[in-house]
Amino acid sequence: SEQAYAPYSKFPVGVAVQASSGKIYSGCNVENASYGGTICAERNAIAAAVVAGERQFVGLMVYTPQDQLTPPCGICRQVIAEFFTPDSPVRSCNHLEQQQEWTLEQLLPSAFTPLFLANSKKI
Repeated sequence: SEQAYAPYSKFPVGVAVQASSGKIYSGCNVENASYGGTICAERNAIAAAVVAGERQFVGLMVYTPQDQLTPPCGICRQVIAEFFTPDSPVRSCNHLEQQQEWTLEQLLPSAFTPLFLANSKKI
């Protein structure tokens, strides 16, 4: 989260994702004065891994230097569902060294995944 650009929310976030290859990729949130242009740390970390050729992941850790533990936001959960399995661990930790773990299925039950598109009928 040290590299986060969060001048508006003052809520820096750092994320590490582990690819199936064993490599770890990091990301941070990058805010924008036009709030819709903000990119969350989770999506930045996954995008960095995808740029490096990764497509499958085994875990994700969110870090915030806050007192509360912070799970991924809704849009990040959807992006995570694109590349992770429902039983993938999603963890959060903070500066107090507290941790919490969920599965992706717990965070986003009945996720819309690529399987829905693969089984769609052409009109």
